[in-house]
Amino acid sequence: MHVDQASWEAAVRHLFEDAYPYDATGPRRHEDWVFDVLALMARVADPRGWAGLDDAAQAPERAASPIHPFARHSPDHIRTRLREIDRGSAESLLLALTDDGCTLSNLRRFTESEEELRARARTILARYGDTAAYHTNVDRPGAAPGTLDFSIPNWGYSPLSVYSEDCGLIVVSDTEVGMFWNFSDH
Repeated sequence: MHVDQASWEAAVRHLFEDAYPYDATGPRRHEDWVFDVLALMARVADPRGWAGLDDAAQAPERAASPIHPFARHSPDHIRTRLREIDRGSAESLLLALTDDGCTLSNLRRFTESEEELRARARTILARYGDTAAYHTNVDRPGAAPGTLDFSIPNWGYSPLSVYSEDCGLIVVSDTEVGMFWNFSDH
């Protein structure tokens, strides 16, 4: 699936504009993509010039910490907080990140059907190609390795921000790294 700038930006804006998001893409410059995640947290420019969402961009706290709302972490710390998931789980996670709580019940606030919303999530993921890898700080283990189960009531996550709850998805392709994050107790 090929995706153009207008379609991708519209999908990002529609799904995440009512959350407290940080949705951005940066270039993949390192074999160890965690270094590219650190660059994304520092707001490296999108290599294609496409617009993401950054609700904290104008926050006064950024004067003291340019990576706000992310906390400063070593690459090893970040690496230990992420786990790889499959594409289907990544698609569901994008939908769960549309509001607080990291749950698919967030979809009730939309007028579109779940399938229409999933099509938008697929549009977002299409930018990164069919061979992208997906990583998250969310712990909702599914029945199969690398899957997430959004039907379970209890779940965990490993925060990467200054807030007590943040959930996200990192998409890693050969040329780009995307980051889709939501902060729940801002």
